[in-house]
Amino acid sequence: MTRQNVTTDKIASPVGPFSAAVRADGFVFLSGQIALDPASGKLISGDVAAQTEQIFRNISAVLDAAGKSFADVVKTNVFLANMKDFGAMNAVYERHFEAPFPARTTIAAAALPLAAAVEIEVVAA
Repeated sequence: MTRQNVTTDKIASPVGPFSAAVRADGFVFLSGQIALDPASGKLISGDVAAQTEQIFRNISAVLDAAGKSFADVVKTNVFLANMKDFGAMNAVYERHFEAPFPARTTIAAAALPLAAAVEIEVVAA
């Protein structure tokens, strides 16, 4: 198996030893995205809906760099700091996908990086 790093300057640079995405065996695995502003590298202010919108802009940039789109996403994992935010996150989420929707797991996490309200990772084929 070969792995290829996927990079873009349209998102904030990773702050650790990980890639924004990795292409392997026909799949593109995106690292979890939080609502980082690409220009400042800081978490945007706003509620979970605003953060989810920024996350989808970031995911779109990485997918585009990999030659993929939301139509290619087959699996998502959503991490919420508070499960009470599920409805607000889901309202934004559903605007970015069409049927058949990707498989999805949503869990509540004790804490997310930079005190984010939500983090989302995707796998595209």
